[in-house]
Amino acid sequence: MPATRVRPQSYLAGRPWWRQDRGSTALDMSMVVPLAFLLLFTLIQGGLWFHGRSVAHHAAQEAVDAQRAYNAAPGAGKAAAAAFLARMGGSLNGASVQVRDDGETVSVSVEGSVINLVPGWSGHVHQSVKAPVEKFRP
Repeated sequence: MPATRVRPQSYLAGRPWWRQDRGSTALDMSMVVPLAFLLLFTLIQGGLWFHGRSVAHHAAQEAVDAQRAYNAAPGAGKAAAAAFLARMGGSLNGASVQVRDDGETVSVSVEGSVINLVPGWSGHVHQSVKAPVEKFRP
């Protein structure tokens, strides 16, 4: 019996063309994953910003409601806003509350910032609420 010689075959012979690019998946993932993380963190940052804006608006509304009540004590609005922000557990960092009462109208402005996950994103939040003062009119 004559010796048969085995022909050396290419390692990739007979494989589909899309499997011939060994290592390309790692390169693809190294470009796609950072973009996916940026998109994910941008969505989370947007949610945090909307939540912070909602907290600021509700704090301002609490302050207006407390300050515009009939015979409200001076500083009642600021105290109500501070109590609300304390209940929210730090959703708004560095919050400042400004209450203006001219006898006819009460306006409250709440400013603060939210946590930043995306570099370059300004997490600054500002909300204002205005309402007339309650008065007894016979």
